[in-house]
Amino acid sequence: MTNPAATAHLAGRREWTAFTVLVLPLLLVSMDVSVLYFAIPAITEQLDPSATQQLWIFDSYAFALSGLLITMGSLGDRIGRRKLLLIGATAFGLASVGAGYATSAEMLIACRVLLGIGGATLMPSTLALVRNLFQDAKQRGQAIAIWSGAMTGGIALGSVLSGVMLNHFYWGSVFLINVPAMLLLLVLVPVLVPEFKDPAPGRFDLLSVPLSMAAVLPVVYGLKEIAAEGFEPLYLGCLVVGLAFGYVFVRRQRTREDAMVSRALFQRRGFGAGIGLNTIAAFAMMGSAYFTTQYLQSVLGMGTLEAALWSLAPSVVIGAAAPVSAALAQKVERAYVIAGGFALAATGFALVSLVDTDSLWLLLTGAGVLASGIVTVMSLVSDMALASAPAEKAGSAASLLETGQEFGGALGMAVLGSLGTAVYRSDLADSEPAVRETLGGAVATAHQLGGAAGEQVLALARAAFVHGMQYAAWGGTALLLAAAVLAAALMRGVEAPAPPAAEQAPAPANGVQEPTYN
Repeated sequence: MTNPAATAHLAGRREWTAFTVLVLPLLLVSMDVSVLYFAIPAITEQLDPSATQQLWIFDSYAFALSGLLITMGSLGDRIGRRKLLLIGATAFGLASVGAGYATSAEMLIACRVLLGIGGATLMPSTLALVRNLFQDAKQRGQAIAIWSGAMTGGIALGSVLSGVMLNHFYWGSVFLINVPAMLLLLVLVPVLVPEFKDPAPGRFDLLSVPLSMAAVLPVVYGLKEIAAEGFEPLYLGCLVVGLAFGYVFVRRQRTREDAMVSRALFQRRGFGAGIGLNTIAAFAMMGSAYFTTQYLQSVLGMGTLEAALWSLAPSVVIGAAAPVSAALAQKVERAYVIAGGFALAATGFALVSLVDTDSLWLLLTGAGVLASGIVTVMSLVSDMALASAPAEKAGSAASLLETGQEFGGALGMAVLGSLGTAVYRSDLADSEPAVRETLGGAVATAHQLGGAAGEQVLALARAAFVHGMQYAAWGGTALLLAAAVLAAALMRGVEAPAPPAAEQAPAPANGVQEPTYN
């Protein structure tokens, strides 16, 4: 294949050093999704939250993050991605201090919301800056591959880091660890990372901010609750409300000159398809994680820290998958490499469908193969979608990719989780309600019964859960095989356009000037 950006400025040591600094906030933001897994018992003892407050301590971060991604991506294009990154890092650091020293559940929830707002500024800013720093297609592909692997690995690393920190320090340390990293970011980013922004952004559409949040938040909330509680009318109503606001939001973007989401993004071949494929990849990744975590803890009976450590095993394979796929995409049509990534992920799901109640290594192998395929897809699709977007709209492009991932992850847990739960409840139709409702309820009931009766309940519940997981894995396999065919058809022939002359120019030596992209 020819490289359409062969004449682009090649990134040197300065750009790669800047990229290393940009990976730091990405790791912290993704880690904060799972960092509370071990801390919640200590938080409960110290702050005495109600059941509702405990749920919001967990969920407020993800809701604030997902609801503001589109807004922050557009804002970064207007005021400057580096500037927004520094604002977000400051907010993230201050909110981490507040969370670490919270004296009440309400204070901790408020700080978690602020952490989510800060995270929403950091994620699209880092990915957009990667798009701007690396104009050469090969280098950009390598950088985005590393970025995708870091984001995926950070979620698994967060729970492990939480367990290690709590073995030596008090619960607030899981938040305070963010502070030195944010201080380092605030020192190094102004020195190493040039500013990039849209030279003619137009007015900022304030009304689209609440509209985008009203579209995203009810859908994410409804999907998360359906995954946990089933298809209740309230949660289905949330989906309907979110989709209705989404329709209004899309119509507004299509009719306004100062739209928050530029129509120019979707005029580039490959961008819309890339978002859709990325959403499917996130669907599979989070749907798989939903079962893997429960299998390690409730089927194999591992403690939380032990399960978290075992869940890191697939990350070893993930670390190699993204760079290998980036290199392969330089020699083979990218559409086929993406299709191969989906096929590889489908193979991982097929392996998971063979798992029984004592198949640790088969589960980890399947999870590793699946994750390798998904990271391959995410890195290549993200690169193609960002490359096809105008450079001045890179922040908006990045935020749409990441919002799609949030939707896909929530949808994967809801759909595959509901499928597995339906099979589980069908297998245990004659059992008492506590056992039939969830595997966690069955484990608690078995411990109360004790003896042979408890062991029998536990064995039946574990077998039913694995049976449900097998059905979900078959469904995931079928979906990913269909996605492989779709990727080959939609992305074939899509190449990154050659960057304009202004974008090919080297960054200024001092890294502080503001390159203007036409």
